Amino acid sequence: MKNMESERHTEIPSSRSQHPRKRTGIEWPTVGLMIVCYGLWFISGTYVYHTMPVVALAAMALSVALHSSLQHEALHGHPTRRGSLNELLVSLPLGIVFPYRRYKHLHLKHHADERLTDPYDDPESYYHAMSDWGKFPAFVKLMLNWNNTLIGRIVIGPLLMIIGFVISEVKLVAGGDRKTRNAWLLHLAGLVPMVGIVWLIFDVPLWLYVLTSVYWGLSIIAIRSYCEHQWSERPDGRTIIVESSPLALIFLNNNLHFVHHKKPTAPWYDLPKLYREQPEEWQRMNGGYVFRNYFEILRAYAFRKKQEVVHPILRREPAPARAFRPRRHGISLQGGTSLPIPAEPPKD
Repeated sequence: MKNMESERHTEIPSSRSQHPRKRTGIEWPTVGLMIVCYGLWFISGTYVYHTMPVVALAAMALSVALHSSLQHEALHGHPTRRGSLNELLVSLPLGIVFPYRRYKHLHLKHHADERLTDPYDDPESYYHAMSDWGKFPAFVKLMLNWNNTLIGRIVIGPLLMIIGFVISEVKLVAGGDRKTRNAWLLHLAGLVPMVGIVWLIFDVPLWLYVLTSVYWGLSIIAIRSYCEHQWSERPDGRTIIVESSPLALIFLNNNLHFVHHKKPTAPWYDLPKLYREQPEEWQRMNGGYVFRNYFEILRAYAFRKKQEVVHPILRREPAPARAFRPRRHGISLQGGTSLPIPAEPPKD
């Protein structure tokens, strides 16, 4: 391993753009994509399902995946400067499973780059602590090992994620966590019209919608998240760049994930330009953790684990989990100045 300091971020050079894009009141490309997402979902269920059911369910799966990406965009403060309006725009839960406010809370904690991949401090880490691993039955270990292959992540990853998430959420609600309870109540309120549309207007059995469109949509997202992060002594070396993908629009360019982590407030349509301006610099900063496309990842890791389930460095010894408050600043491309990570979207 190269000589690296474990908790230092690479200084990021300024962008070549002399006049970076300034945020206006509404980001219309994102609003347009929201219309496309809901429109594809509604047209597929209303007009396509009864003549080509498989095509319709697959199209709705694309909508579920795109909607997940749009929720990610909304929690980072897009497409408007009002957080409540952004939440409203993505409040119809096409993917059923995850309450928006819970996703927002956990994902913003994930953006503390110095704790990326930590089994306890990073809510989106796929690593497990050594002490936890020792308690798992053999069948669970088998499933988690398979989940660390790309095919496994696509096939069983959504199921394992849903089970783990629901168990942890039930514990929080049972323990009296009001914010978690309220997030679920809002989510259930959004489920009422969504389920009504699927059941009464689309005439699609709810179980079929869940087992096909919802599950397939989560599997599509699993392609992106499969190796988004790895352990590295340097925080900047923990986040991937996948240079191109036919699914880039569905992922809202989060295949350029390192760019997103360093510019978390940049809208999705700016990420390719930011990367194209200085690809060598981005690759230098993340230590060359780069793939040309997802086919490269498929060829390398379809049936082979990319990494072990147990974290190679962190949480190797049994110890109480340390409460961690995420660092509230990242590093900007504009001259290395400090850039706030938005715990809340900017307000008017």
